[in-house]
Amino acid sequence: MPKDNKSALKDYLFQAILTLESVDECYDFFDDLCTIKEVDDMANRLCGAKMLTESMVYTDITGQTGLSTATISRINRCLKHGRGGYATALERLENRQIHRPEPGREKDE
Repeated sequence: MPKDNKSALKDYLFQAILTLESVDECYDFFDDLCTIKEVDDMANRLCGAKMLTESMVYTDITGQTGLSTATISRINRCLKHGRGGYATALERLENRQIHRPEPGREKDE
């Protein structure tokens, strides 16, 4: 079972995230909070999790996302033995018919 790493400080952060009401507000908040690379890394990890649930192999995931096999392995462990965070988010995206973007189809701004 994963270690409990809850804290009041993290609760405050997550409560702030839950106040965001649109994708644009998320861009604004995360652009202020994180580096571009940190946000890109989180987005790639979520896509990697989705790809694993689609039974894609590590080499294809690495090729399409740039994630290391070590990171993909960690994501896979979380999917199988974690707290269910990826599963919850991916299921809700699916229920809302929000699909993983195809690699190379990112819009540049």
